[in-house]
Amino acid sequence: MKTFFSLILAGLALTSCDSGPKEGQIKSDQEIMPEKSETITLGGGCYWCTEAVFQQLEGVASVTSGFMGGHIPNPTYEQVCSKTSGHIEVIQVVYNPDVVSTKTILKWFWKAHDPTDAGGQGNDRGPQYATAIFYHSDEQKEISEGSQKIAQEAFDKPIATVIRKKEEFYKAQEDHQNFYFQNKSNPYCRAVINPKLDKLNLEK
Repeated sequence: MKTFFSLILAGLALTSCDSGPKEGQIKSDQEIMPEKSETITLGGGCYWCTEAVFQQLEGVASVTSGFMGGHIPNPTYEQVCSKTSGHIEVIQVVYNPDVVSTKTILKWFWKAHDPTDAGGQGNDRGPQYATAIFYHSDEQKEISEGSQKIAQEAFDKPIATVIRKKEEFYKAQEDHQNFYFQNKSNPYCRAVINPKLDKLNLEK
């Protein structure tokens, strides 16, 4: 579904988009990182969806959409969509742990998607939409495993999220960065991301 909208309608959407939220709300990977920061990489379905959530969290310095976990160096979006590269669509989140803890980041992660669905999210199906936490430290691994056990209590089905050590991160193309806030009129944004933000009481 996302592939259809991105390839057929993205050009139209890029020339007909709403203005973004208030100045300072959107964080890109071009911002100056805080001296004390941590990075965690999360896969929760379409990176356009998860990016729009984590960009709004206080203490998050940047959110970058990209790919991790595959076997092809520098994969293109089309290669990842082919379901043969092994990559997962992810967001790389840089945050200040003095403002927002890893535990809080993960609480939002469990709420922002259905972690019991190993095959994707909604109409976005395939291994590239798998649910995953890529930890960047032993401490993050321990926190992630504990957080998953706690989160399981909220779900009837087993959580399918894979917790694994970070691998090489490949940034997605520039027109896929900050996608929701640059392209609110895109049909995918209206149909898929808006309801998610409504559910989480976040700004659209």
